[in-house]
Amino acid sequence: MFRAMPSFSRLVRFLSKDGRTYYGDAILPAGVTDISKAKQAKIIRGEIFGKHDVTDQVADIRLLLAPLAMEDVKTVRCLGLNYEQHAKESNLPVPKFPVLFYKPITSLAGPTDTIPVHPLAQEGTGLDYECELVAIIGKACSDVPESKALDYILGYAVGNDVSHRDWQLKHGGGQWSLGKGFDGWAPFGPGIVSPSLIPNPQALRITTVLNGKTVQESSTQDMIFSVAKTIAFLSQGTTLLPGDVIFTGTPQGVGMGRKPQLWLKDGDVVEVGLEGVGSCVNRVEFTKSQSKL
Repeated sequence: MFRAMPSFSRLVRFLSKDGRTYYGDAILPAGVTDISKAKQAKIIRGEIFGKHDVTDQVADIRLLLAPLAMEDVKTVRCLGLNYEQHAKESNLPVPKFPVLFYKPITSLAGPTDTIPVHPLAQEGTGLDYECELVAIIGKACSDVPESKALDYILGYAVGNDVSHRDWQLKHGGGQWSLGKGFDGWAPFGPGIVSPSLIPNPQALRITTVLNGKTVQESSTQDMIFSVAKTIAFLSQGTTLLPGDVIFTGTPQGVGMGRKPQLWLKDGDVVEVGLEGVGSCVNRVEFTKSQSKL
């Protein structure tokens, strides 16, 4: 039996002005779809992936947090090379099957958190941005057909698959996760939009703005493997669980593919945006070495 789709419209997790952290349903003015503009939310009681209720209790938002608490996340799956033009700019063949890798859940961060760059990732060049549509699984599924795949989605967010190309491609032995898995290197949000508001995830404008200049601008219709195809494929022989977070790949325009190449620097401000969802704005911060105890 399917449980009903979530009762929320735009799920947010936030620090309230009363000092507490809540899940809530963002309240937006008429005509506004960017969740980052929300000032208030109706508090949600219960389990996000189970029985929950959107109450009439309204709380003021002091700070939007990562839209899922770490204990509510199961895995962070990511697709590489899922836009044809991005594969071409990377000088790599268009994949015949989805290219899957994982990030640790500690890479997840909120929509305004800084992107910490560890000294290890400050070596050489290659710090890069990637705007991505993020799909969150709401119900367990396995071997799901493409025609039913979207029924298992809790909602959609936008994220930045921050990457270090040297560690991803040169130093990692071909294991992409090493160059993409540092703490805080998967900011996402600013909330999770119910599929009832985005019935077709393949018709959304997606962008990255770096220091006020647009560097990525595309549409999710250019994905090689749609969200439905991706979920159908990933669920073959592998059960997807509520709280699985799926980054679905980035379009062309990444720093690695530009001429000359464009790498993120300390202090840069990166904004990733998705139509109907909103934007995450994160500042790059080179961190200092931790003193050894």
